[in-house]
Amino acid sequence: MFENLQEKLGRAFKLLSGKGRISEKNIEDAVKQVKLSLLEADVNYKVVKEFIGGITEKALGEEVLKSFTPDQQFIKIVRDELIKMLGEKSVPLKLSSQPSKIMMVGLQGSGKTTTTAKLGTLLRKEGRKPLLVAADVYRPAAIDQLMQLGKQIDMPVFTGDRKNPVKIVQEAMQQAVRNINDVVILDTAGRLHIDDAMMRELKEIVSAVKPDEILMVVDAMTGQDAVNSAKAFNEALELSGFVVTKLDGDARGGVILSIRHVTGKPVKFIGISEKPDGIEAFHPDRVAGRILGMGDVLSLIDKLQYNIDEEKAKEMEEKFLKNKFDLEDFLDQLKEVKKLGSIADIMEMIPGAPKDVDLAGSEKSMKRTEAIIHSMTSKERRNPKLLNYSRKQRVARGSGTTIQDVNKLLKSYDQMRSMMKQFGRKGKLLKGMKGFSF
Repeated sequence: MFENLQEKLGRAFKLLSGKGRISEKNIEDAVKQVKLSLLEADVNYKVVKEFIGGITEKALGEEVLKSFTPDQQFIKIVRDELIKMLGEKSVPLKLSSQPSKIMMVGLQGSGKTTTTAKLGTLLRKEGRKPLLVAADVYRPAAIDQLMQLGKQIDMPVFTGDRKNPVKIVQEAMQQAVRNINDVVILDTAGRLHIDDAMMRELKEIVSAVKPDEILMVVDAMTGQDAVNSAKAFNEALELSGFVVTKLDGDARGGVILSIRHVTGKPVKFIGISEKPDGIEAFHPDRVAGRILGMGDVLSLIDKLQYNIDEEKAKEMEEKFLKNKFDLEDFLDQLKEVKKLGSIADIMEMIPGAPKDVDLAGSEKSMKRTEAIIHSMTSKERRNPKLLNYSRKQRVARGSGTTIQDVNKLLKSYDQMRSMMKQFGRKGKLLKGMKGFSF
């Protein structure tokens, strides 16, 4: 996420790094590099102009020019201005009616239908009982797609007559009352481009159900086109906020840095993966930290709390302390780690994490480890000492690896057990990691 922008802003900061006292010329060079970085990230030109004006005024002040750490002072100014541009604080959903209604809008291909399901998953995790509504009657298979997603996450989907969107959403509200659903999420139709008929229909739905929230789903990959569409949607519907999707792809960051400034409406959620839980609340300060390569420990903690089963964590901790951790447990822990996202996502959240780690290699290694353990029998996983040469040959063939790979895994496992034995004796198990001590 924001890897290219991170790298380019890093060049600007290096212009001041280690210089001690600096001149106005040094500052001007660094500001120019920041400006180029933002323009290359497809940030709206007017937004860049205002942003640069803000940092220039502060950076040329005495606090920076006479500082013994001008690079750190400059980074702080850029961070503060980024947070200001992004919205300063997180803006939660305002769900006041009963049942509450969230209307999802956006252009076709932005990820609106999958985001509808993801938002339902997030709200259920918060204790709500969502009903998803398939009100996109134009895109081929849109209704079937939402039904499949609903089945995947075990969440009800209302389809109605599959013809009249206004009638569908009205009947969905009646269904929600009958089934005691406290929040209804409407997946409305998208188009390849904005047209009058589309906006008329959306306005009719707004008039029919009076949604608590109208969220536009915006594809981060589409750059300034997405910002222009957002402006048009906001003028027609009075949006309450945005969900920016596909930030796990090769997005340059321009959309998320421009959209609030252009529309005056906040980003409320960001899409971070294709998984059913691949959505999170938008926190401007945390995203600013990621853009500047400072990590995002708070989001990592949120991920741990959201994904890690407390009972499993306690059970695993006891096994660690008693040195009863076997390869079945190791496989379970790999699955838990994968819930947090890719290794690249996790590394990005850790302040000071090395940038030269072979992330692709690490991902492959994890998949290889899973394949090896899956190729073992239950008895072998519980007691790896059973793995003689012929058994290792069978495991290697079954996992598409080599005996050397199997031996390497077993050696790592033995080292881990030795480490756990020391933790058990000295009582130094890192409880805060909730079972992720290896």
